[in-house]
Amino acid sequence: MRGLRRHAFLPVSRQDMLERGWEELDFIFVSGDAYVDHPSFGPAILCRLLEKHGYRVGILPQPDWHSAGAFQRLGKPRLAFLVSAGNMDSLLNKFTAAKKQRRQDAYSPGGKPGCRPERATIVYCSRIREAYPDVPVIIGGIEASLRRFAHYDYWTDAVRRSILVDSMADLLIYGMGERALLEVAAELHQGVPVGNVQDVQGTCYRVPDFDYVYDYLKLPSFEEVRSDKEAFAEAFRQSYLEQDALRGRRLAQQNGEYCVVANPPARPLSEEEMDEIYDLPYERTWHPIYDAAGGVPAIREVRFSLVSQRGCFGGCNFCAIISHEGRIIQRRSHASILREAQLLTTLPDFKGYIHDVGGPTANFRRPSCDAQLKRGTCRGKPCLSPEPCKHLMADHSDYIALLRKLRALPGIKKVFVRSGIRFDYLLLAKDAFLEELCRHHVSGQLKIAPEHVTDRVTRLMGKSGKAVYLEFVRRFTRINQRLGKKQYLVPYFMSSHPGATLEDAIELAEFIRELGYRPEQVQDFIPTPGTLSTCMYYTGIHPMTGEKIYTAKSYEEKQMQRALLQYWNPKHHRIVRKALRLAGREDLIGYGRQCLVPPEHSLKADRPLRSRHDGKRQSGRKKR
Repeated sequence: MRGLRRHAFLPVSRQDMLERGWEELDFIFVSGDAYVDHPSFGPAILCRLLEKHGYRVGILPQPDWHSAGAFQRLGKPRLAFLVSAGNMDSLLNKFTAAKKQRRQDAYSPGGKPGCRPERATIVYCSRIREAYPDVPVIIGGIEASLRRFAHYDYWTDAVRRSILVDSMADLLIYGMGERALLEVAAELHQGVPVGNVQDVQGTCYRVPDFDYVYDYLKLPSFEEVRSDKEAFAEAFRQSYLEQDALRGRRLAQQNGEYCVVANPPARPLSEEEMDEIYDLPYERTWHPIYDAAGGVPAIREVRFSLVSQRGCFGGCNFCAIISHEGRIIQRRSHASILREAQLLTTLPDFKGYIHDVGGPTANFRRPSCDAQLKRGTCRGKPCLSPEPCKHLMADHSDYIALLRKLRALPGIKKVFVRSGIRFDYLLLAKDAFLEELCRHHVSGQLKIAPEHVTDRVTRLMGKSGKAVYLEFVRRFTRINQRLGKKQYLVPYFMSSHPGATLEDAIELAEFIRELGYRPEQVQDFIPTPGTLSTCMYYTGIHPMTGEKIYTAKSYEEKQMQRALLQYWNPKHHRIVRKALRLAGREDLIGYGRQCLVPPEHSLKADRPLRSRHDGKRQSGRKKR
């Protein structure tokens, strides 16, 4: 790499290779996303890290999957193909909760949909095998991570085998992947056959049967979990409880003629390792081949944002972070974050505003307790919700210090926090973080996610209850009044989560009415692979407690629950009336203060109701 500009894009063509004097690459990374050289995009991180450690790496972004030719564009790699469907599961990327095709793909040039196949990991592997049958293939990313065992697939409403078997890849790296990938690369470089790479934490491999495995926990087989929902719930419970690098056990599950073996998760990265990753020489934008299409939309939200940590101990059951990033917080040093912030000020289109400083949860900058770093997370015991552990250490002091340093940098006008605040954790802390947040880091609106308000549903979600949320609303309002600021909360709510009935949706609609919210966005629950909520959705069983769980599955009931959360919108009035009658709540149809919708055949039918909150700015509403 002698003589190269330090911040050059990685090769995407043979011409790029020749300009570097390379006849052969060590690794070729096949990605379902367009190539954006930015630390918020997994392929960029992994390829830059390999590059720093001396490997020659090229990228095939969104190759044409209809033939093997596109996968030969960079030649045959010396060590392996690395394959990822992209920053999202390829089916979630393509379809909505209603299984309708999305109109935009934010990770493709110009937001154009259709640039990757469904089940991209499997399709890409098939084409690579056609092109180069003898080259090792290693899969990873969110799609591979969360489908590493037999799993429920919402889009076909069926249980599928491990993606390692369906793709016939040689190795699967799950989780964030940096440490595992470097270890695998070192073994391949030393001449170890890929079939013998079986000792790396954070990886899965295939063997014929259990005779080839040692010291493992046996999961119910694919055949068992496909035919028996109780077996599925048990397999999920066992694997979920072992999601810890320090105490987790090796897992093995028979999938047809192959046994899939998962080593324990990779150990959390140290502060120095996190700094190394985010100090790499990224171009911080999309590759110039996308200029004509207007670039890649996904970078807009993150280009001027800073990742400060990874992991989350919040315990939301519908979230895959526990199965992907883990519960133990891994953080960057202040020095590394400040260096990146100073770098942002040199970019030509930077206006002085840092859009976000955070991670999966912005205000988690330390492990939930110090014991986690010595013995791992507690098996089967949540840290924060629905009830906080007595050993939880709620402390924002490090985060406050970091934010103060950032806003003191020359060229920085404002530092915002937008990546999600855990308000229940915030209320447990004895520091002044909420006032600091309101005074300096809210851009008029603060997004938070109570998700629901009925105690049964929030418990099944792994969230804190309504009383905690209302206490946060009171404190937020009181502090902003004292500061003389007009700032508002934008709450996110979810419909049709396992356990949520039509009556629960009506209670949430009444709650929204009482507080004067008019949420413009409502998330209908999507059963994505690898989450506890998806297990409840498919099996009707809470895998940790064994209790039976009701779930709305019919299109009409899901429509009703979603419409109730936007009852004020005239286009939903008809279905809201139907839902209210079905639940025996005709008292909410009419013109009274407590009503949600007007009756049919009236002059005011299907027009927006005027509430007592109209005439003043409402929390969660945008100015017109």
